[in-house]
Amino acid sequence: MKIKSIILTALIAISATNGLFAQGSEKSKSLVLYFSWGGTTEKMAKMISSSTGGELFKIEPTEAYPTSYTPCTKVVKDELDRGIFRTVKSAPDFSKYDTIFVGVPVWWHTAPTLMTHFLEEHAADLKGKTVIPFCTYQATYRAETLQAIVDVTPTASHKEGYGTTNPNQYDVDAWLKKIGVKK
Repeated sequence: MKIKSIILTALIAISATNGLFAQGSEKSKSLVLYFSWGGTTEKMAKMISSSTGGELFKIEPTEAYPTSYTPCTKVVKDELDRGIFRTVKSAPDFSKYDTIFVGVPVWWHTAPTLMTHFLEEHAADLKGKTVIPFCTYQATYRAETLQAIVDVTPTASHKEGYGTTNPNQYDVDAWLKKIGVKK
């Protein structure tokens, strides 16, 4: 009986260390907040969540963007030029989290205004939190996009962000280890 108890205790300790109890639970201390248009940013968000146990929260606009690439780029460029901000359907309860990963695609050389405006509106909710930006892109402007997220979350502390054209679990895990959120 004592051996079974020792084995059970060891299994619980191993599971807790690997984050198995944290995924999707209300006691999770990290949130993976993201906006994804084409699915690549969502793919990366799910990789981060899988490796950290962070809860996923997808930002959805109240008015959808066009689903075809060229019409979407025209709408996004117009919104950027005119300072138009779309609203989002809902927001997470930021009080439950210490660390918030924020992910976006690069749109016209920066983070989508949908997300930057949302983060500005929730600046008070992010005070004292750790914000970790990430992005996906087709060409470049990774650094500018990651910096845009940092700039609109001045009341938070920040860890080094990450951007990629084609997210894969190995590279995402290497980044998470580098910034000290995955062992």
